[in-house]
Amino acid sequence: MLNAGEKISHYTVTAKIGAGGMGEVYRATDTKLGRDVALKVIPPAFAQDAQRMQRFQREAQVLASLNHPHIAAIYGLEHQDKIQALAMELVEGPTLAERIALGPILLEEALPLGKQIAEALEYAHEKGIIHRDLKPANIKLTHEGQVKVLDFGLAKALSDDSAAKDASSSPTLSMAATKAGIILGTAAYMSPEQARGKSVDRRADIWAFGIVLYEMLSGRQAYGGELASDSMAAVITREPDWSVLPPGTPRRLRELLRRCLMKDPRRRMQAIGDARIAIEEVLEHPAADAVAEGESEKQRAGGTPALRRVLPWALAGILAIVAGGAWWRASRPVSVAVERFAITLPPGGQFDPGPAPTLAISPDGSLIVYGASVGTGWRIYSRSLSELNAELLTGTESGRNPFFSPDGKWMGYISTGSIRKVPATGGTPQIVCTHPAITSDSRGAAWGPEDRIIFAGTTGGLLEVSAQGGTAKELTKPEPKNGEISHRLPQFLPDGQNVLFTVETAGANFDSARIAVLSLKTGKWRTLIEGGTDPRYSPTGHIIFGRNYQILAAPFDLGKLEVTGPATLVADQVMVNPSSGAVMYSVSANGTLIYLPAGVYTPKRKLVWVDRKGTEVNVAAPANEFDQPMLTADGKRIAVHVTGGS
Repeated sequence: MLNAGEKISHYTVTAKIGAGGMGEVYRATDTKLGRDVALKVIPPAFAQDAQRMQRFQREAQVLASLNHPHIAAIYGLEHQDKIQALAMELVEGPTLAERIALGPILLEEALPLGKQIAEALEYAHEKGIIHRDLKPANIKLTHEGQVKVLDFGLAKALSDDSAAKDASSSPTLSMAATKAGIILGTAAYMSPEQARGKSVDRRADIWAFGIVLYEMLSGRQAYGGELASDSMAAVITREPDWSVLPPGTPRRLRELLRRCLMKDPRRRMQAIGDARIAIEEVLEHPAADAVAEGESEKQRAGGTPALRRVLPWALAGILAIVAGGAWWRASRPVSVAVERFAITLPPGGQFDPGPAPTLAISPDGSLIVYGASVGTGWRIYSRSLSELNAELLTGTESGRNPFFSPDGKWMGYISTGSIRKVPATGGTPQIVCTHPAITSDSRGAAWGPEDRIIFAGTTGGLLEVSAQGGTAKELTKPEPKNGEISHRLPQFLPDGQNVLFTVETAGANFDSARIAVLSLKTGKWRTLIEGGTDPRYSPTGHIIFGRNYQILAAPFDLGKLEVTGPATLVADQVMVNPSSGAVMYSVSANGTLIYLPAGVYTPKRKLVWVDRKGTEVNVAAPANEFDQPMLTADGKRIAVHVTGGS
């Protein structure tokens, strides 16, 4: 395992971002070009095999020639001491597997994604390159809705020559890999010929493409099994359960899936380009041959039609994902509703990535409120999920960090020097209390039963005040001798007698802060989770919290106030305020979660040149939404991305 700061060639490791059969993956900085990359460290069982690595070097050179917008690029093969690593394009966003875990993907979203996957395969097949390990976990979705296929050809590149000659092995599940304790590929996505250990060609990718498309539409694996042997046996002997496809799936799309999933490769679709053409035809004439002509979109997909028609991957202001609370249960139903929609800000407006979560969802999951800047001040807007337009809550100038009362009738918020409340449907704001610790940088507030509001100032501990007004009293005080700097981001548990909060510690970032629980009866608190920030409770029986720009869920015993199992991923690449640890998300009392993906807001930055002596020189350019600077080879020019386009 590599640690942050370690170097491989001219790449500096910054964080671990994943692991799998083909190696651990790290985020790293290319110190020559000033860009972030993904470093896939080859497993030692492979890296120490000189003959295999020579072959891998040859294969990697071929794979590096792939240049397609839907294929993650390979930059080179690097080594440091005994470590071998592949430098690749870093793709931000969730995997298709994580997206499917939220439930089936609607047809109008699945088809464009399927078309992009097919285009990537078609390009590679024309170059004579077969993926051999296509599956949802190897497909990334950018926040713009673009597909990036990962690990093209690595299954073959990491196999050995003996595997190709051994009739009992296959390119993705080789004898050598098994001996090393590593499985390359996933049995549920293997073609029948792969499962039998026979040689494969591009038709194996066509099979895997059909399996992936089936899973996108149904939310289920076609050949999932408890063991790899169960999956492989099912691939060879069983037909997929076609009844789980959405009732409105067009006939031509069903026919495409059947042609992709023919067990005999000679009867299977022979070219992935034919699949691309079939999808394009369905996209051009979506209602031409629908199975259920009169079925409404709401009946077909289980959601609100007005919201489902909003352009899915738009980034006009706020891009939120709303999902039913059952999505992290092991027994989750596949019909969980998932919405992706944009909330358009006023002209010149910006979303407020404040020091506390600046969006909130009402307890019943029907209303979203959020902070945005217009001109020189912050304002709070509300939007019902049954409507397409947001409304300004009059009088909320300079308002930040909205939060709801338990009954959803009131919304509290922080304004400089005071905590205020306003009817959730609009009205005249009222001052709850004033306090010197309340500033525009205050670190969160929550409204619990018995009209108790708990809040955090800029630094220090937690305070409590009645929602009816009064003087705030101190609840907690950080202990500097224990390395504590502040207590912040409070959230009530359902009993109203215990509060979750974040403990900021000295010398640590918020990925290594602590999550604690405070008893309002005894005034005592204890740590629940090491390494996490901004906790919330979900009615699914989990603590939801942030870590490393992700939202995680850990099972939680509400009676014993104990975490009872490991945390699992809910969402990746979520916007976080790095100075406060606030995660831009909210959970309703009925388990609906909303969050803001990272990258929607880019703060204005100055360009600074640092010479070899460490002296900083400002570049003669006004501050702007600069990102991803790159120097030319001669060091005389700089290219920089400007989010605002100016």
